[in-house]
Amino acid sequence: MKASMVSPSMASAASAPPTPPTPFVEFWRAFSANKGAVFGLVVVCVLLLLALFAPWIAPHAPFQTNSDAFLVPPAWQEGGSSTYLLGTDAIGRDILSRLIYGSRLSLSIGAVVVLIALALGVTLGLIAGFYRGLLEIAIMRVMDIILTLPSLLLAIVIVAILGPGLVNAMLAVAVVVLPHYVRITRAAVISEVSKDYVTAARISGAGTLRLMFSEVLANCAAPLIVQASLGVSTAILDAAALGFLGLGAQPPSPEWGTMLADAREFVMRAWWVVTLPGLMIVIAVLAFNLLGDGLRDALDPKLKR
Repeated sequence: MKASMVSPSMASAASAPPTPPTPFVEFWRAFSANKGAVFGLVVVCVLLLLALFAPWIAPHAPFQTNSDAFLVPPAWQEGGSSTYLLGTDAIGRDILSRLIYGSRLSLSIGAVVVLIALALGVTLGLIAGFYRGLLEIAIMRVMDIILTLPSLLLAIVIVAILGPGLVNAMLAVAVVVLPHYVRITRAAVISEVSKDYVTAARISGAGTLRLMFSEVLANCAAPLIVQASLGVSTAILDAAALGFLGLGAQPPSPEWGTMLADAREFVMRAWWVVTLPGLMIVIAVLAFNLLGDGLRDALDPKLKR
């Protein structure tokens, strides 16, 4: 009796196959399976929030000095003050505030370097992948020459030619990381141009520019996204190294590498002025590396769990 009361629509609904997950849900499932990647994403989001809301979060201005608070230790250490939770530097500037504002500079450096390298690298990689022959050989040999040189040494040489400064340091780091984007794009283009959808688009009358940017580039995005995420950490690390050498951001800018350079002579007297900026560099670089690993696992079909 109960079986006869089941309507045909209910029976068909019960036997219908489950709705397949959307691409975003599928991506998030693969990404969230990597706990390290989730941790990296959380840390990156925290750094972004600190950078965006630095004027409201930082307890002091980054350049504000206090002649009565030279090398004050952190609040939990003897002699510390709750006014300066992470202590002060040699001229009385609040370390916590400078670290928060430093996240702005470091993340801006990473973003600008990756955007410059991505734009130039994708363009050169597309050209090398589509126009084979002497043009491809010329582009790839220049990239090979750049790769043979030590990255930091090459960045130092470029900044020495252009002059020290934050803008020149970003340009130098962008040149150093450029070959990775060119090689990834070229390899992806060579793999994609032989596929049926490119042949069909070419037969239908699509021009070279449309094939490059509309058809092929969209299918090469996954490895470029992963490389861009990893490239941010490389840019932050190289820019901090240039700042430490006095070739990047110039004092009194609250850039983490510059803060390390200013604190070298106090390494034995005031551990916090050296340890805390270095710790921020380590945390930021580690977070972006973990995020890049998670993106690689989620975007590469061969690595999806």
